[in-house]
Amino acid sequence: MAGRILIADDVATNRIILKVKLVAARYEVIQARDGAEALALARSERPDLILLGSSIPEGGAPKVCAALKTDPIASAIPVVMVTSVDDRAERLAALHAGAEDVVVRPYDDTALLALVRNLMRMRATQDELGRRQDTAKELGFGEARPGFQRQARLALIAPDPQEAIHWRAGLGRALSERITLMTREEAMGHLDGGQAPDVFVIAATISDMGDGLRLVSELRSRNATRNAVIIVQTRETDAHLGSMALDLGANAVMTLPFDAEELATRLRRLVARKLETDVLRQSFDQQLSLAMQDPLTGVYNRRYAQTYLHQMAEQAKLAGQPFALMVLDLDRFKSVNDTHGHLVGDEVLIEVAQRLRDNVREIDLLARIGGEEFVIAMPETTAREAASAAERLRQVVGERPVLSATRGIEIPVTMSIGVAIGGSGAASVPSLMESADKALYASKAEGRNQVTFVRSAA
Repeated sequence: MAGRILIADDVATNRIILKVKLVAARYEVIQARDGAEALALARSERPDLILLGSSIPEGGAPKVCAALKTDPIASAIPVVMVTSVDDRAERLAALHAGAEDVVVRPYDDTALLALVRNLMRMRATQDELGRRQDTAKELGFGEARPGFQRQARLALIAPDPQEAIHWRAGLGRALSERITLMTREEAMGHLDGGQAPDVFVIAATISDMGDGLRLVSELRSRNATRNAVIIVQTRETDAHLGSMALDLGANAVMTLPFDAEELATRLRRLVARKLETDVLRQSFDQQLSLAMQDPLTGVYNRRYAQTYLHQMAEQAKLAGQPFALMVLDLDRFKSVNDTHGHLVGDEVLIEVAQRLRDNVREIDLLARIGGEEFVIAMPETTAREAASAAERLRQVVGERPVLSATRGIEIPVTMSIGVAIGGSGAASVPSLMESADKALYASKAEGRNQVTFVRSAA
């Protein structure tokens, strides 16, 4: 299953319609008829997303949403209010109560599923950060110290200068953050970690139809802006671009005319979360940079990987989600050291680690657990997804030789991979590692440069 969704609505027909759409998209669905049941299920089942009917008993969606957001167990679960009327006041009430977004019946299936996918990804990223912090605690590191929260930087990219000025005037009355007007070219160029805005508000169409979406994709691919908050503004005539924007990584989509109050309401929560996670990421990176990372390749080491894997396995068991575990080993690496020396061997390891790092998701774990041996853990990953990922990694390692800067020679490299799948079953992390190791040995026995797959732990 792609994830677990709680539908909370007092109207059975509404629940059924939503359930049919979501089950067809391979989501697991649970249902609640009122606010009390919704809160109880949110606490016990820990869904990945809650769709909340606007007229749900116990005070309506805003009151139930506020109760969910103040509950210590359920507060991190994204909430979307579902309503039958596109009413601005109702939408603002839901956003003020903590809802991530609002959808209106009758549903546009494409837009609905794009929003669900987007919020699932955001939840997975937050869960991953939480796993990292929990792992750091288990290893003896304290929590990140609260510090002075810096002022966020906002960039507005509108179709023309007059519209940009209008946007800035409206936002300036509602927010205290620094607001800069940018062109598309300025947003793409010369951005480093210290200068990149925290927020981009981008028109879906700047000069050509949909060119704002290309900017979204570009920003998400850059290290300096990959974690920025991105809000896309669409016109009614190009509303279909909203679904594409969400799939490309936008945090939210709004339909023009420009609504400064709604945008400010959305941004207050998104910016606060972004700045908080920036602090956590920075603290985590500083804490683990020496003790928990392999000094040669910069990826995580065996000690960290062991603790992390137990954390991931426990969470997968609670959520009923599968995960993949890969063991990867360079083929005939001893001959590289014997023929060219250990300095060249180190260059090969560094380059291979970088290729692997560039081709795994942010939520995945990459660690070096031996001389030329790596492990990759992929949360929320099915057998089919794991098989595809493993084959891609095998190819990116072996597709071109490693150039040695010290010797000026090219070193051919290939990698054998063993894959095991874990999840809600009883298989322990050591048994999964053993299964993946056996699969790796099978890859070696079959001629190397292969992927061997084990399903026994699914």
